[in-house]
Amino acid sequence: MVSNALHDLWFGFGVAFQGTNLMWSFFGVLMGNLIGVLPGMGALSAISILLPLTYVMHPVPAILMLAGIFYGSQYGGAIGAILLNLPSHPPHAVTCLDGYPLTRAGRGGTALGITMICSFFAASVGIIVMIFCSPLLTEISFKFGPTEIFSIMLLGLLAGSTMSRGSPLKGVAMTLFGLLCGVVGTDVNTGTFRFAFNIPELSDGLELVAIAMGLFGVADFLLNVNRMKTVTAKTTLRIRDMRPTMAEMKQAFWPMVRGTGVGTLFGAMPGTGPTITTFIAYALERKISKTPEKFGTGMIAGVAAPEASAHSKTQVDFIPTMSLGIPGDAVMALILGALMIQGITPGPQLISDHPDIFWGLVASFWIGNVILMVLNVPLIGVWVKLLQVPYRYLFPSAMFFIVVGVFSTQNSLFQIWEVLAFGVIGALLMYLEFSVAPILLGFVLGPMVEENFRRSLLLSRGDMMVFVERPISCAFVVMSALLVIGVTYSAWRGSRRARQQRTTMLDGEQFVAGE
Repeated sequence: MVSNALHDLWFGFGVAFQGTNLMWSFFGVLMGNLIGVLPGMGALSAISILLPLTYVMHPVPAILMLAGIFYGSQYGGAIGAILLNLPSHPPHAVTCLDGYPLTRAGRGGTALGITMICSFFAASVGIIVMIFCSPLLTEISFKFGPTEIFSIMLLGLLAGSTMSRGSPLKGVAMTLFGLLCGVVGTDVNTGTFRFAFNIPELSDGLELVAIAMGLFGVADFLLNVNRMKTVTAKTTLRIRDMRPTMAEMKQAFWPMVRGTGVGTLFGAMPGTGPTITTFIAYALERKISKTPEKFGTGMIAGVAAPEASAHSKTQVDFIPTMSLGIPGDAVMALILGALMIQGITPGPQLISDHPDIFWGLVASFWIGNVILMVLNVPLIGVWVKLLQVPYRYLFPSAMFFIVVGVFSTQNSLFQIWEVLAFGVIGALLMYLEFSVAPILLGFVLGPMVEENFRRSLLLSRGDMMVFVERPISCAFVVMSALLVIGVTYSAWRGSRRARQQRTTMLDGEQFVAGE
């Protein structure tokens, strides 16, 4: 089996290294990287713009180009999130939490270097999994029905709601607000409008890109609008600044490994978007950290884990898309559409019927990720030059790109108003010391939790025991219960310790007064 896989991979490298295929793969990586840096212009926008180009192309270079755009924009989005606190792609919103504080502390180059290393490592693991484990992961993915998906989403929701700094109640409140935002629009089962207030533009719900841009980009601008200096005091970052120290690599190693595992797991499950993956990877790191209170202030682990999970999921996402014909998210749906336009039907027979496409794509992942690393070494000087632009010029320009990017998704001016509204809401919440990250998590997971919960009850005729009768679902429900108990106990222990400290201080004051 291993020898056959290696033989097929060798054949794939022969396909990927053909002049035309290599040229289009490089073009896709370059365009994805450049467009990914622009606020509001993620992989979805880049692929949508260049999709008509594939109509007149051969299937192999067409798919290699689209795949290059996909993972090229992943790294490009991380650059904007780390340097400017502007996530062009929603999965990178969680990278802002620790990536931007690192930039403010003069360690933006280190954050970018860690991101590059994590992206290459996670992508390599994802490619190996795709080569050797595609049949196994496909079989496992069939075991995840609506009951199991609900249970794992519930665990992710509970874990994410406690990832904010400060009071866990504030995190829960923000998650509930995100859930409320997620139910706006048309009910998938009944077709009725919910919380749309007779506004036709809300019939399809709120736009994820608009919420991410408003909460992280516009809110930061509104909070710092009177700051007339550069983003950070250290405005000269060199290529050698991207080389993390051994101590920083030690801090990043295990978060990178765990994030890669999370991304691989979720990548094999159809219908789970990359935003869920990054938030769960971040929440996992915060839970197992000895210093969870430092997350959000510039932790290396807070950058390594979500970026590794995003890049491993990007590669593994192709397994259900190519072998089952089930896209993991909107970007995968576009690539699936591109295959069908070329007259190729994704499914179990794709590998045998079109080995040049499948194995050429697998080989191009490695080639493209090497190109991505080589490309960003000279380009990093361009990206960090952004830090030398005065704040009063930089962020108004970023607002322009946000408007263009958000408008280009559906050509709707209403979504620009959405960005402004969530920017004001985010600024107020951040001023009141609420974390806005759980809002995005609740918005993403909420509709999926509701849909799979209702579907499970329909299939079980309203029997709630279905969630504990199925082994996989029961395991995730038990983990959810343990998480709630653990958070409750931790909060009770913290409040008890605070009361004891206050009592000790009062006793000391009374003793001093008595003397």
